[in-house]
Amino acid sequence: MLTGKVIGHATATVKHPSMEGWKLLVVQPLAADGHSPDGEPVLAVDRLGAGRRDLVIISSDGKSTRELIGHMATPVRWAVIGVQDY
Repeated sequence: MLTGKVIGHATATVKHPSMEGWKLLVVQPLAADGHSPDGEPVLAVDRLGAGRRDLVIISSDGKSTRELIGHMATPVRWAVIGVQDY
């Protein structure tokens, strides 16, 4: 799990059937200080309603992501599993 900041969203005209109905977010992982970027941005699926500039918790746990998506052959790696409450 990582903490990240939503920096945008992505649109896909063609995507894997398991991704239908999922919002795609571009998330910048953050360092332990909660402010500095830590690596390259990642693409994460979201059903929690996170938006630009929200702080989120993302997970790359394959089994949990496949269960969340409901498809065992999904190509999705990252999923938003929490949104920071203000």
